[in-house]
Amino acid sequence: MARRDLPPMTGVLVVAAHPDDESFGLGAVIGALGERGIPVTVLCFTHGEASTLHGVRGDLGAIRSRELTAAGAALGVRGLDLRAYPDGKLSEAPLAELTAHVRRLVDAVHPSHLLAFDPNGVTGHPDHRRASEAALAAADAVGLPLLAWAIPQRVAARLNAEFGTAFAGRSDRDLPIVLAVSRHLQRRAIACHRSQSTENPVLRRRLRLLGGQEYLMLIAPPGR
Repeated sequence: MARRDLPPMTGVLVVAAHPDDESFGLGAVIGALGERGIPVTVLCFTHGEASTLHGVRGDLGAIRSRELTAAGAALGVRGLDLRAYPDGKLSEAPLAELTAHVRRLVDAVHPSHLLAFDPNGVTGHPDHRRASEAALAAADAVGLPLLAWAIPQRVAARLNAEFGTAFAGRSDRDLPIVLAVSRHLQRRAIACHRSQSTENPVLRRRLRLLGGQEYLMLIAPPGR
């Protein structure tokens, strides 16, 4: 399958589960959008208070909220909407309720596209899958295309072998958009998440394996 660049876009709404998803996962893509003058808004469903990484003393939910604000500024996002669903239990939240938050922001900022993690969740975290499920449901309801960030199967396999993680990848044929990226804004945003990034060898290894490329699927709503 021929590789292609990003489709024409006038604005993007990012749907994420945790503070740092916009940086660790989507940071290079968001940075590339900003460099093209495409406005980005981020919806994050949880404060990430259940993380096992706690590199900064204090209330983790409050800390990560401040880190998200700083990372958003580093990435140049136009708006942030942080909800307070319980971290690690997003799958228990009603899908219709989560989808309504996405649709509310679609009505407010009028994006041409949504951006979320691959529906498989990428990392194996159920919160990631639920956030993507809400993004997909909203995209179908309002008739907008969804860009899904994914990683190649070869990268997932290396990470799982080296760290015992549960990354889910995609075959090359499932990844038609291969985006050349500069990671300078992403690395600046990652540094804002000090509670999560100071001891994170899996993140460092993933970025090294991906090099200067990110991979996306374009999921069009029915009838498009």
